[in-house]
Amino acid sequence: MHLVKTNSGNNDFIDLVTQLDAYLKIIDGEDHEFYNQYNNIDVLKNTIVAYLESKPVGCGAFKEVDKNTVEIKRMFTHVQTRNLGLATKILEGLENWAKELGYKKCILETGKRQIEAVHFYKKNNYNIIPNYGQYATIENSLCFEKALI
Repeated sequence: MHLVKTNSGNNDFIDLVTQLDAYLKIIDGEDHEFYNQYNNIDVLKNTIVAYLESKPVGCGAFKEVDKNTVEIKRMFTHVQTRNLGLATKILEGLENWAKELGYKKCILETGKRQIEAVHFYKKNNYNIIPNYGQYATIENSLCFEKALI
């Protein structure tokens, strides 16, 4: 497996996000349109695509919130390549990239129905925080943060 730093114009990233959106539409149900409005990829300048045997199998991104904080976005791995550690490598790649750029912490939002994602972020030392921004009043949202040391 290898990771490629890129941006939201990368065709493999676009394809993976399309697959992620199809998955989330099923999981989120009637809430999908609300969440989807905050997932516009054209604002993502920092993306990573993971390749396994030259095939794109996962992705993730971050966007700046303020001079110290980035928000992790669009994390996804193909169902058939899960449980291989790919998502952790992508997340670590994003965290290290953010750190290199001088950011101090990562925040993110995921849905309570996305049980695998909730477990994944906890396993990767993200702590639940009060819901922020557009998610502040959304009962189905869980927000997390992690200090970049």
